[in-house]
Amino acid sequence: MTLILALDFGGTKLAAAVVNAASSQKWLGYERRFSPGNGNASTDLEIMRSLIHSLLQRGKPAAIGVSFGGPVNATTGTVRRSHHVPGWENIPLQQLLAEEYGVPVSVDNDANVAALGEYRYGAGQGHDSLFYITVSTGVGGGWILNRRPWRGAEGMAGEIGHMVVNPNGPVCLCGKRGCVERLASGPYMAQDARDVLEKEAPRRQVGEIIRGLVEDNLQLITGAVLSEAAALGDELAKAFLDRSAWALGVGIGNVANLINPERFVLGGGVTKAGKIWWSVLQKTARQTALPEVNFEIVPAALGDDAPLWGAVALAEEFV
Repeated sequence: MTLILALDFGGTKLAAAVVNAASSQKWLGYERRFSPGNGNASTDLEIMRSLIHSLLQRGKPAAIGVSFGGPVNATTGTVRRSHHVPGWENIPLQQLLAEEYGVPVSVDNDANVAALGEYRYGAGQGHDSLFYITVSTGVGGGWILNRRPWRGAEGMAGEIGHMVVNPNGPVCLCGKRGCVERLASGPYMAQDARDVLEKEAPRRQVGEIIRGLVEDNLQLITGAVLSEAAALGDELAKAFLDRSAWALGVGIGNVANLINPERFVLGGGVTKAGKIWWSVLQKTARQTALPEVNFEIVPAALGDDAPLWGAVALAEEFV
């Protein structure tokens, strides 16, 4: 049996899995752990090593594929940085893993890898072009064009999360105002909801359902909490979810005009927000795109495992 080891360094979680290269449709082993809130690159690497150690009881892999949640030089496998975990600046992750485990390693940005996973095994099968978008801790994108990954001149293609859709909007971590990520991602929605409830709600009597779900501990508000509150009728939660869907819809419509892919495949926790979120997204994207531009927007088929399956596809090039 030829084993492939797939690794996913996410913004908030770490996952590892092994498959048989000859029939890579089912995990032979799977391990997952959340990274600590005060962690750094060293912490993430130690946790990942423990996951790998558990999986390699099944034998040594022939190759390793890696998805990383941040900008990566895919040619050298060097992580440029993480937007969510400190200490990852210019870390030669491909070299570290290759030396440690003695096998070929391929590393790329999580959105690029997830795009490859959906194209090979999920919602992109049968399509020559797609744009995969993850809407979760952050918002990122990955391209498949003419049946091949497309990373741009220096590997930075697909950063739809930092497309500005409202120049007068709130400031993003990247320094710009009104980015798609700043308006659409789960943590930013939660942050903005907390701000409103702390500053304005006592006077306006809004967000009562949100407060009830977190028992008045506003630090417990997450994107998932807002989705649940919106489904229960909370107007403040609905407003933030509508803003999220609108921002992403504007981004998708503009990307459709510019590149004209056949299909947009959406994954990540925020995409589980429900029918209203999807309805606003679809409507906004269609209104933004030219009427002559045809495209589909569909949910990812592989769910949270899209980066891991893409990592399998990366490693398959070596076996």
